[in-house]
Amino acid sequence: MDATFFLKNAVFNYRVAGVMIEDDHVLIHKQVKEKHWALPGGRVKVLEDSQTSIKREIKEELGFDVSVDNLLWIMENFFAYNNQNYHEIGLYYRTSSAAFSFSFTKEEEFYGEEGERLIYKWTPISKIDGVNLYPEFLKEGLKEIPSTPKHLIIEDYKM
Repeated sequence: MDATFFLKNAVFNYRVAGVMIEDDHVLIHKQVKEKHWALPGGRVKVLEDSQTSIKREIKEELGFDVSVDNLLWIMENFFAYNNQNYHEIGLYYRTSSAAFSFSFTKEEEFYGEEGERLIYKWTPISKIDGVNLYPEFLKEGLKEIPSTPKHLIIEDYKM
């Protein structure tokens, strides 16, 4: 069971995301029907640790194994989405391929292992400002990857 709880006035969500960087490109994805992009990842399952979660999510979505290098950001994110207020705890990990260098075609979109639900794209970090990327702190954060974990609180949820 995912660590997502639907409450009377809000949704609580516990999420992990992988920061995969290759040749100054970062891997991003979006749901086919959405206009915004995010980092690959997903919900943590109850009684599952976050590093296992990111490995599982990447394997499910993209079909390959990653190693978890280090924790970059711990984020408390308060936002509105689909007429709901969300309180999300997000852990963002630097990840790398466990067995090979990521192969990619620059700036071309592709589908993952789950079919046509999610679109992926390797995007040059130098062009990330022009991407509708959420959470927005990533536009600056990806340009200067922290050497130690950073704690962020983002409040953008007033409906």
